Amino acid sequence: MKVYGNLRKMSSELLDEVHYKLPFFDATNFSQEINLNALIGQTINISYSGIINCVITGKKIKKAYGDGMSYDAFKSSPLAVESIIRPELSKIHEGIALRDYEWEMAHHMQPHVVYLSKTGGVKVGVTRDTQIPYRWIDQGAVEALIIAKTPYRQAAGLIEIALKNYISDKTNWRKMLQNDLSEDSLIDIRETLSKKLDAELLKYTVNNEDVTHITFPVTKYPEKVKSLTLDKNPQIEEKLVGIKGQYLLFDNDTVFNVRRHSGYLVQFSC
Repeated sequence: MKVYGNLRKMSSELLDEVHYKLPFFDATNFSQEINLNALIGQTINISYSGIINCVITGKKIKKAYGDGMSYDAFKSSPLAVESIIRPELSKIHEGIALRDYEWEMAHHMQPHVVYLSKTGGVKVGVTRDTQIPYRWIDQGAVEALIIAKTPYRQAAGLIEIALKNYISDKTNWRKMLQNDLSEDSLIDIRETLSKKLDAELLKYTVNNEDVTHITFPVTKYPEKVKSLTLDKNPQIEEKLVGIKGQYLLFDNDTVFNVRRHSGYLVQFSC
């Protein structure tokens, strides 16, 4: 099997274990996708053409920004608006758009959740409610728990900011890939953190959600993680032993971040 196209982040479906598909694009248009779970245990080859196409405009670029964008697109597209990384900056609930009114109304003036997830350690995060469980899968979380529900993005961001004084909002990607997990209870952490919020934020918290458990298709976790990039390794030929988060795991402890290579034009074969 050979497929030629521009990479994008893997799509996923939460079944008994996460089911992954790798999509390919003809510049900006969807072309086809591969069932990756079926390839675990096989040797795959990813050959980089040296070309990157902007995921927004399709034009050839020398360097990708923000998951495959040109610099101009990164500075202007709503897909890279500041309130994506810092949700507390969103003002669309006040009728104020940072970049694109219609886009921010459709994506940020919508119900959001604040959650705890166990990737390596436990972290706090924010996402639109329609992105559950995909956001957790992309992070490589083996457990996740919703702790607050808000009507718009900024409110969720303010809760996250308040809790960051007590818990990390970052994923340790190496520990995540090694499956080096905290033994702390998400339920217990939720109870502790709820006491740290003032009344204005506390009204959004919920305590009736169950912990979601996520199993990834991995037969072997790396002991010492080494990351591969197509810029330094334009020809990757390795045995696939697992998929977690947005990473392909190989049998020699190397890993490949698919999302980081959005827009890269490659030939994929197995």
